Amino acid sequence: MSESYKLRVAEPRDVPAIVGLITELAEFEHLTHLLQITPEKLLPQLFGARPAAECLVAEVQGQVVAFALFFTNFSTFLCQPGLYLEDLYVQPAWRRLGLGKALLRRLGRLAVERGCGRFEWTVLDWNANAIGFYQRMGATVLPDWRICRVSGDVLAAFADEP
Repeated sequence: MSESYKLRVAEPRDVPAIVGLITELAEFEHLTHLLQITPEKLLPQLFGARPAAECLVAEVQGQVVAFALFFTNFSTFLCQPGLYLEDLYVQPAWRRLGLGKALLRRLGRLAVERGCGRFEWTVLDWNANAIGFYQRMGATVLPDWRICRVSGDVLAAFADEP
């Protein structure tokens, strides 16, 4: 396929398409049981008074076929902000056009422009294709770090402990 694509900052009109892509990503990762997303919930997180995240989309033939959702974090060791990629997804029919690489490069440029000390993301340990892709692009997959997570009812109990 030699389709051309367009990368751009997501707009409110893209929210339903982004939710659809997030649902596809959850299916791929076998995590649909965790989905609570709706367009109504995502809209204020991206475009409300105090957005929690930002999003880039890739369009082919006027259709949103990929997204990268990210936010700013902070490194105390570097004493600099960082850019954290929460999710990147390209629909299978549009893979191998360079969309994933283009989205990652665009975010890398954005991190440099914003004075970030790091650009980071996670990858599932079973996703060998993604791991290889990221490594070929120059990313280091950190073997010694594990994600710690507290959510849902456990988070509520965690917050209530004296």
